[in-house]
Amino acid sequence: AVVSTQSTGVIRAKYTLHSGEKRESILLASGWWGIARHFHYVPELLLSFFWTVPAGFENLMPYSYLIFLFILLTHRTFRDDAKCSEKYTTFWDAYCKQVPYKMIPGIF
Repeated sequence: AVVSTQSTGVIRAKYTLHSGEKRESILLASGWWGIARHFHYVPELLLSFFWTVPAGFENLMPYSYLIFLFILLTHRTFRDDAKCSEKYTTFWDAYCKQVPYKMIPGIF
């Protein structure tokens, strides 16, 4: 069963390792992790953008790192979600219902 309340913002997820050993993890659904599952990627993207802005907007080349990072982190949200879904099963489903956005609240 999923143990979760909105007031605590915690889901205690039980899972089994390939060896058969049973474990438990805490899935945070409050603070930054209550806003979006991978919200911590947003400041990194913003930082790379602000590092690049002084180069101006006449050439795309300075923004290649930002573009690369955006693609990398966006793809990573899908990989992480798939991995966590497999690991935590119904607990992950409950977590995704509580925190519906992957990276940017209200958008993605």
